[in-house]
Amino acid sequence: MMFADSEIAAGAERGEPAGLAEPPEKTDAAWAWARYEPGAKRPWDLRLAGHLFRRAAFGATWDQLQEALRDGPQRAVDKLLRPGADVAAFHRSYDELEADVDPESESTDTIRAWWLRRMMQTPHPLLEKMTLFWHNHFATSPARGTHALSMHRHLQLVRRHALGKFSELLGAIVTDAAMLVALDAGTNRKARPNQPFARDLLERFTVGPGNFSEKDVSEVARAFTGWFVVRNRVRYAAREHDEGRKTVFGQEGAWTGEDVVRILLARPGTPRLVVRKLFRWLVSEVDDPGEAFIEPLAESFAKDYDVTKLVETILRSNLFFSTGAYRRRIKCPVEYALGIVQGMEETVNPEPLGHALAALGQNLCHPPTVKGWSGGKVWINQATLIGRSNLAWALLSASPPYADRLNPLSAAEKHGPSTVTAAARFFLDLYLQGDVPSAKRQELMQMAAGVGSARADQVKRAREVAYAVVTLPEFQLA
Repeated sequence: MMFADSEIAAGAERGEPAGLAEPPEKTDAAWAWARYEPGAKRPWDLRLAGHLFRRAAFGATWDQLQEALRDGPQRAVDKLLRPGADVAAFHRSYDELEADVDPESESTDTIRAWWLRRMMQTPHPLLEKMTLFWHNHFATSPARGTHALSMHRHLQLVRRHALGKFSELLGAIVTDAAMLVALDAGTNRKARPNQPFARDLLERFTVGPGNFSEKDVSEVARAFTGWFVVRNRVRYAAREHDEGRKTVFGQEGAWTGEDVVRILLARPGTPRLVVRKLFRWLVSEVDDPGEAFIEPLAESFAKDYDVTKLVETILRSNLFFSTGAYRRRIKCPVEYALGIVQGMEETVNPEPLGHALAALGQNLCHPPTVKGWSGGKVWINQATLIGRSNLAWALLSASPPYADRLNPLSAAEKHGPSTVTAAARFFLDLYLQGDVPSAKRQELMQMAAGVGSARADQVKRAREVAYAVVTLPEFQLA
């Protein structure tokens, strides 16, 4: 089932479907970031539960949606932020990979598969979602010379701080081997301070474009002299550090890299840059929120740089559960594929999945540039739409390379539907929470009804119906 990429982009811009409207007078920042409380005009329903899991996870199972409906929005957010499962034990079981990584290899196929399986099985999907966010923010790719072992350690560092303190994450990332090599900063002598690294630190990671001078760049570069990467490990050579006085943003001293991090965290541009990026990730990539909406979150974030607190404010807010956020992002390939898998309550082979996602433009561990993945409409064109369609069929069919792991009819039957027609309604609610034009719904119902009584025919038709649902334009939107 093919459709134009313009349909998807237009849907994201319109925030379709309507029906979540808030009173027009309540469009100020105070209302936007206040806690959403369900009411007659803005009820908590299946659509909003699905919206929460698309943004704070990689989709949901039917049981998760139903539990969220019973819990209400605030308790549902609680469970995503602080799951009751033994998350520490899960992490320990996955963190044993490092011993198996060849320290001389530059291939990240094993690490990519490990991460995808982790995303599919994690009891804390929000942590993986935020790890993916920071992976894009600190875009580091072994294509620029990083060994696989360094890349694995980099991902572990990012995950460790993904919902912690941004101040600690930034302090760790500036001396991370993978990051330094990826930015051609594996050698930083006092005779040749690495200005490209300093520029990236200022422009992409902290204060943002236009908020620093060339003098700041050169002085920051001097502060980081002495750091080297040797055999996948960071080393500090005191003799190569420029001990002279530097002036960074008007502050003079014999600054080191640690001092620079402290100075940058105190600049107003740093919390604003992170909040804006997180707004695009969790709320909308279509609308510019404006300074009035960003400033309250930035001021609060700058006090302690607590990422969990910032994410929590956004996920609980009126704005998050409004038309201003609803289906206002195009799913990245990872979100698209894992959304299908999550609904079927299974795990598929992550190795071919990693290759398929790379073909769709999202090769995990390999951001395309130092700016990461652009996202938005870049994800959608005629080639990637065909690729997404092919991947959806590969996942839902009984053919290799996923070995019939996903069986739509069996997944539906676990929750009551015993006919293909009932399963079709189930798929629409599971994957789209009913957000389907009436004509398309009727077409899908007719498709489901025209099947015989043989089990094999029903299984085949259920696959076709599920495939038709997940290739609709609405399913491309987060």
